[in-house]
Order: sequence, then C-alpha cells, then structure tokens
Amino acid sequence: MDDVEKAILISFDESVTLDSGLKSQAVNFCQRIKETPSICSLCIEKLCFCKLVQVQFWCLQTLRDVISVKYGSMSLEEKNFIRKSVFSMACLERIDGKLCAVLESPTFIKNKLAQVLVILVYFEYPLIWSSVFVDFLPHLSKGAVLIDMFSRLLNALDDELISLDYPRTPEEVAVAGRVKDAMRQQCVAQIVRAWYDIVSMYRSSDPEVCTTVLDCMRRYISWIDIGLIVNDAFIPLLFELILLDGLSEQLRGAAAGCVLAVVSKRMDAQSKLTLLKSLQISRVFGLISDDNDSELVLKVAALITGYAVEVLECSKRLNSEDAKVVSMELLDEVLPTVFYVMQNCEMDAAFSIVQFLSGYVATMKTLSPLQEKQMLHISQILEVIRTQIRYDPMYRNNLDILDKIGMEEEDRMVEFRKDLFVLLRNVGRVAPEVTQIFITNSFASAIASSSDRNVEEVEAALSLLYALGESMTDEAMRAGTGLLSELVTNLLSTRFPCHSNRIVALVYLETITRYMKFVQENTQYIPLVLAAFHDERGIHHPNINVSRRASYLFMRVVKLLKSKLLLFIEMILQSLQDVVARFTSMNFASEDGAHIFEAIGLLIGMEDVPLEKQSDYLSSLLTPLCQQVEAMLMNAKILTPEEYPLKIANIQQIIVAINALSKGFSERLATASRPAIGHMFKQTLDVLLQILVVFPKVEPLRTKVLSFIHRMVDTLGASVFPYLPKALEQLLAESEPKEMVGFLLLLNQLICKFSTLVHDILEEVFPAIAGRIFSAIRRIADSSGPEANTEEIRELLELQKTLYTFLHVITTHDLSSVFLSPKSLGYLTSIMQLLLHTSCHHKDINTRKACVQIFIRLIKDWCARPYGEEKVYLVSKVL
Repeated sequence: MDDVEKAILISFDESVTLDSGLKSQAVNFCQRIKETPSICSLCIEKLCFCKLVQVQFWCLQTLRDVISVKYGSMSLEEKNFIRKSVFSMACLERIDGKLCAVLESPTFIKNKLAQVLVILVYFEYPLIWSSVFVDFLPHLSKGAVLIDMFSRLLNALDDELISLDYPRTPEEVAVAGRVKDAMRQQCVAQIVRAWYDIVSMYRSSDPEVCTTVLDCMRRYISWIDIGLIVNDAFIPLLFELILLDGLSEQLRGAAAGCVLAVVSKRMDAQSKLTLLKSLQISRVFGLISDDNDSELVLKVAALITGYAVEVLECSKRLNSEDAKVVSMELLDEVLPTVFYVMQNCEMDAAFSIVQFLSGYVATMKTLSPLQEKQMLHISQILEVIRTQIRYDPMYRNNLDILDKIGMEEEDRMVEFRKDLFVLLRNVGRVAPEVTQIFITNSFASAIASSSDRNVEEVEAALSLLYALGESMTDEAMRAGTGLLSELVTNLLSTRFPCHSNRIVALVYLETITRYMKFVQENTQYIPLVLAAFHDERGIHHPNINVSRRASYLFMRVVKLLKSKLLLFIEMILQSLQDVVARFTSMNFASEDGAHIFEAIGLLIGMEDVPLEKQSDYLSSLLTPLCQQVEAMLMNAKILTPEEYPLKIANIQQIIVAINALSKGFSERLATASRPAIGHMFKQTLDVLLQILVVFPKVEPLRTKVLSFIHRMVDTLGASVFPYLPKALEQLLAESEPKEMVGFLLLLNQLICKFSTLVHDILEEVFPAIAGRIFSAIRRIADSSGPEANTEEIRELLELQKTLYTFLHVITTHDLSSVFLSPKSLGYLTSIMQLLLHTSCHHKDINTRKACVQIFIRLIKDWCARPYGEEKVYLVSKVL
C-alpha cells in the first residue's frame, strides 16, 4: 500500500480514536494529489490495481470532478485515454493487459463509475464520442453484470442530465435536448430492442436483471417514440409479465410501472384515448386483492389510478360526441376499482384523490339527469370521502387526552380534510338527494357500528353531517327540505356509547350548533337541544375541554334562539345551577365560566322577562358574587402567601363572570324601562371599584375592573358618571405604560359616547394623563440601536400611538378647550411639538394624516371663537 492509498484510507476514517492532526494531513495530501497534472492517469491506475473500495470511490469521484472542471483544457491524448479506460472498465475489457475489477465492487462504486461515463457523455456525445451507446450494446451478451452496468449508465444519465424532476441550468437543458435528439436518431430503437430481448430471455432465469431493465426503461418512455413500446410485441409482453403468477412481485411491478409510463406519456387527446382503449386495462383489475400492502398491488393500484386520470383528462379535452362516449365508457369501467383502491390501498404520492374526484364530479355538472351508473359513482365517491376523513384508531387515546401526538394528528387531519369537505360540497350540489341519503345512512351505520370502530365511525359520520350543514344556505336550512328533519331529530335524540370521547363530543356539539337555523324555525326541537348541551354530552361532560367548548357553543345558541327560549329560562337556570355555584363558592375551580354567564345574561336580560323575575334572577347571581368579593377584600390583609394567588384568581374570575352577565342587559332597560336593574349594577360597580383601593398594584385585577367599567358605560349610560372620578383617579394612580393604553381607550369610549358631557371629568384628569404620558414616551427618543427593540419600548410606542387617537377623539368631539384649561396649559407646548413632529416625520402616513387633522380642527375651533387671535398667537408662539 503506497502513500496515496494510505492517505485516502485515513481521510475516510471516521473513528474517534484517529488523531485529528493526522487526518488533516491526509486530507491535505489528497487535495495536493488532485492538483497534479497526472491525476487522471493515477486514478485509472489505482482503479485497475487496487480493490479497496475507499480508494476506488475517491478515484472515481476525483475523475468526475477533474473532467467537470478541466475538460476544456485537457489534451486530446488525455481525453482519449480517459474515455477508453473508463469505457473499458464499464465493459469488463482489459486496460493495458489488466482486467479492471470495478464491476465486482459494491453498488455505490458502480453508480459512481456510471456518473463518470455520464460526464463524458455530457461533453462528448454525439459530436466527439458518437458511438458510446451503440458500442456498449454488443457487450450486453456477456450477461447480467454488463446488463446491470448499462442500466446504471442510463439511470445515471436520466438522474444527472435528462430528468426534469431536478432543477437544471439552461446549459444543462440544452445539453439534455442535444443528447436526446441524437439518441432518438441513432440508438434508441436498438436499445429498446435490447430491452425486449433481455426481458424475454431472462424473465425466468434472472428476474432481478429484468426488473432492473424495466425500471430503467420506464424512465425513458416519456421521451422516446411511443411506437417502439406500444406495438404487438412489447405491450403483450408487459401485460404477460404483470399477469403471470409465479414471477417475482418486483418484476411484475416493474412491468406495471412501464405500462403506467405509457399511459402517462404526453400526446394529443384523441391518440391518447385510442391508446388507452387498446390497452384493455380491465385485465389487471383482478390483481387488486386483500393483500393491499404487497409491492405488486401498490404498483397495479398506481397504474389503475394513473389510467383513470388520463381517461378523465381526455374526456375534458375532447369535444366530439363519440370521444365523450368512449371516455365515459372507459371511466365507468375503471372507476369501481379506483374507488376500491382509494379506500383500501396506500396511494401513490403523485396521485391526488381529491383532485381526481373533483375533476370527475365537475364533468357531471353538465349531465342532467344523472344516469344510474353515475349515481352509483356518486355514492362511491361519498364512501371514499367518509373513509378518508376517518381517524386511525391507533390515535384514539392520544386524541382523547390530547397529548403531543394527539395534537399533531388532529392538526394534520384538520388540514387534510379541508379539500375533502370542498369535494363533499361539490358532490352535494351535483346530487343533493344522494348526498343526504348517504349521510343519513352513514349516521345510522355509525350508531350501530361495533364498539372497536365506534369512535372513528361516529366522528366521521358527525363530521359529514356538519359539513352538509355548512354547505346549506340559510333558506334551505330553515325550510328543512329533504331528509333534514329526520337527520336533525336523530342527531338530537341519539346518545352514543362513545360520547365520553373528546373528539366525538366536540363534533357532536359543533354539529348541533351548525343546525340551529333549522331549530329556530322548528321550535319543537328546543328541549332536545337544551338537553344535549346541559347533560353529560355538553356542559357536564367529564372532559374539561369539551365542557368549556359546550359553554361557548351554548352561548351562541342562546344568542340565536334568545326569545324562543323564554319559556325555558327556569329549566336552563336549574340545569346550570351547579356551574353557577362554582362561582358562589369560596373555593371554586379556576375554569373560565364567562360564556355560561353571558348566556344567562342574554336570557334573563330580555325585556320579555317579567320585572319581578328578572330582578330575582339577577339578584340571585350578583349578590353571592359580590358578597364573595367583599369577604375577600375584608380579609385581604390576613391572606397567607399560599392563599394570595388563589384569592386574586378568584376575584378575577368573578369580575369576568359579572362582566359577561351584564352583556345581556341593554342601556334602555337598565336606565329607562327598569331602573331597578340598573341600580343592582351600580351596587355591583361600587363593590368592584373597592378592588382598586385594596389591591392598587395588582395589574390583572386592575385590568379586569377597567374592562367592567367599559361594560358599565354601555349598560348604565350617563348614570355611571358619579362613579367615574374616583375610578379614574384609582386607575391612573398606579398606571404603567401598558395600562395607560387601556385607560386612554376607556376615555375614548366615554368621549365618543357622551361627547361634551364628559368635559368636566376630562378637564380634571387630563393634566395627570399628559404628565404621565409625556414623561414615559420621552424614553422613546432617548433609545436607539438594540435598546429600541425591547418590550418596554414596544409598549411605549403602543402608548404613543394610542395618544394620537386620544387627541384626535378629543378634538373631533368639541373638547379642544380642555387643552387651554389652566391646569392643562402647561402641556400645550409638548402637545403641539409632538403633533408637529409627527405630522412631518412619522413613518405611518395614517398617523401623519391624523395629526394634521388635529391641527385643522384646532384652527377651526380656536379661530372661530372670541379671543381666537389670542389663542392662535399662543399656538404659533409654541410652534
């Protein structure tokens, strides 16, 4: 072993014990050898005399690299030597009397040799080395080793140059065109003949080499003359191989792959249709068996689906009546097997079930009425959709507890189902009755299905029913045409054995909600709806995620049905008593009950509810909640560190619940028609404002109270005014920039709702607001570079943005006099300079426009009134 071989071995050595310095020296040595003028001769010599695979690989890779980079500068003699030597290696011929053993090496060495040949073809075929392929053909008689090597050469040519599955440079595309044109003219017919002879001769004795040949041939069918394959010799041979029991599955599958390549070859539609009809594809249908995972079945399945795609494409492109008839006959023949394949076999990645079925359904839109066969196909398409949307039972537990695997599978299925549900809607438009009957039957079948498949069957059936409702117009839903009445009745009255499963419970509730427009017109179903939401199928479901979703969906149902639920209020409150009780207990759970309280508020807040009952209902809810808050406020100073977070969380949840409850009560009801209701909310506001006094620095509580004040502005109207000065003072006292944004939004709400009525309140708080904000946003100007991208700076920028809106709201609601009040006048300079700078320099054009509009409004306000000149002079002096 010489130094070169030693260096190559060391450079390939990945063992941890190898000295890194030694390996680095070896790599550098090999790199220097590559740069020597005689490197090609050295590589060929090593390939002839050395059997170490590392050395063989390095030499072949080096040859490929050197030819790629230096071919143009090589001498004619060196090119001839390389060409002759490499070809001799590939053909098992002697080089200077020595038989090179490269073809006895592992597969990756032979593949690398094929790549070296391809780089020579790239530079030399057909102008310099025109006979490369023709010269190889006589050597195929030497047997399987040479046939295998020739196939590797053709495969490498496809991979490295011809195939469009890989990105190519314009130069590579041009060379590929040149090579293909020359091969078509010179040797393709001879190569095809060789393929035929090899497969005919070796089919029984060496099926492996025949498989290799057919896999190679499949690559070339797309661009060679189709007549070389589609003839009385080759097509019968391919089908004979596919259909003959006893042959290896790999060989039969390779033959199917070649027929698929024939089927997929681009040509004009009429010729393609004639070709497809001549293939008599039905003879392979019987090979689709229960053994759906076998290689042969998968290859035949790909052939059948590929054939169906091409037939469908022909039917779209051909307009003649005869062609339409032929294409529909071929489709009718192949579709039952295609449907079976879709439901029972692993699909080829290149085949899109949805795309194919959508295309087929689109052809039906022009057919009226549909024939019996087409109706059957519609049913089969619906069955495919049902099969495809069904979850795999292996994920049942993961989906129920919703662990990481369950979340990933649920997300995947949500995305996967989108196109299938679009297809379902299209099918529903083409054949609405068939679709409704199928979904009705699926639902009935799911109810009766065996326990081991019950969860997935029921979930899929409910999802289909949901998708059907999603595709219906409001008018059709209300009318309840067709089987809809039966479907909704079955849906509402069914209790599934698997209802405890999370995905079944969720889709069941979503589906009920989807059909509420029907229930709205058919109020006899309301008791069934309420039962579904209130029992263990909904709000009382053992899974907390289902229970929370049920609460939200019930709130939506109440919003829709509202007045139709008047007679059921007592029953609903009774059913929800335990849920409400969690919020009247000192140790309730921490789940958010906002949706339940909002639903209750919507129900008891209707003016149709008698005043006495309405007062009782509201009092029974507000009183215990307020008492609980008062108790916690009284004991705030004696809370232990362990109790403190829980009590804060309890208060938060109570505020959220009261806030949600109040959404059902209009301002007119609370202030005009039934002021007693408004009085209760005022008392509640009094209690909740004490939170700001007792817990002045607890930001989550301050935020929740602020939200409730927003709510009370809408509910109590102007009668909220007496509570505002103290509330605003408390909110402003401990306000951070993030909270100041919420504070300004509250003032914006007050100004927009009451306009000049809030003048005195605004005049009182504006100086403190201006002082706080201008002190804070000064830090924006002082920051630069990385410091300008902190969370604090982002909050200050949001505050500044809200300030512009606040100033704009003030000026557009006739409140600009607030700026000139004695207490605020000291901030006028800062305000004007900020507006001027922003009008000129802010990156957001809408913000600049808003600031200019503020100036325009101030000029109108201050110039049109007495002492206008004095005010304008004051402003101009400021600017």
